[in-house]
Amino acid sequence: MNNYHGIGKNSNFFEGWYIRLVGEDGVLSFIPGISIGEHGKKQAFIQVLSAEKSSFVPYPASSFACAMHDPAIRVGDCLFTEKGAGVNIHTKAVDCEGLVRYGPLTPLQYDIMGPFCLLPIMQCCHQVISMRHSLSGNIKINGRLMCFDGGVGYIEKDWGSSFPSSYLWLQSNRFDSPYFCSVMASVAKVPFCGFSFLGCICAVRYGDTEYRLATYNGARVLRWDEHGLMIKQGELLLIADVKSSSANTLKAPVLGSMSRIIRENTCCSVQFRLFVGNVQLFDLMGDHAGFEYVPEQ
Repeated sequence: MNNYHGIGKNSNFFEGWYIRLVGEDGVLSFIPGISIGEHGKKQAFIQVLSAEKSSFVPYPASSFACAMHDPAIRVGDCLFTEKGAGVNIHTKAVDCEGLVRYGPLTPLQYDIMGPFCLLPIMQCCHQVISMRHSLSGNIKINGRLMCFDGGVGYIEKDWGSSFPSSYLWLQSNRFDSPYFCSVMASVAKVPFCGFSFLGCICAVRYGDTEYRLATYNGARVLRWDEHGLMIKQGELLLIADVKSSSANTLKAPVLGSMSRIIRENTCCSVQFRLFVGNVQLFDLMGDHAGFEYVPEQ
């Protein structure tokens, strides 16, 4: 989906798409991708995440297909496009099959990384493909049928050599609100030209308005920990408080190889508050939010 960055890469590279499905029966996420280690060893993979467990399914690199401008990713017998996801995975770790279709995607007004998207030296790049879109269809996983009719989806991707040494990520787009609402935020220790800085990227879509809080716009991180975050930029203030968190393991890249273990809660409760000056724009609880907090080791 969108541009593939692995053409011509022979080592220290990964690219993965995060595809999140939220419905009345719960949350199911897929991460199809490709990794190329330090010595050129290539491996395709799909990670499958539910509230109950996570599974890493390896595939030969030859089973991965994605052209530079192709909106489709194929891994084994699974296909992920801008129109939907078709999965067909049958292993000892996970048995998963079904088809979910998407409504129109909701991209951001411009790249979430701002001017940093133009720098080829970034350790990890991030892109939001859709903040929110409607879902229809079913997926059967480990004998359980999950219906996503009337649900909402989210898609993002990462590529580069490694995930940051320390970071926080959260996302939610299911709220008890009559207005369109979707939030994505990340804080990370970013290596850059021999030193590092604390950077943040955050997009909030509320109604017809997109709010952007980011380091390149002057945003400051006032708090970030296992309980959530607080980011201020001019008159904008975003507060996210994690109310529940129970994480499953997930593999992450180190120099292209999927060798690092992190933890993600794929279905937690997070209270979001957005202020513009002294006016509180909203105070909403996301009941099926995704959350990762990786402290410095």
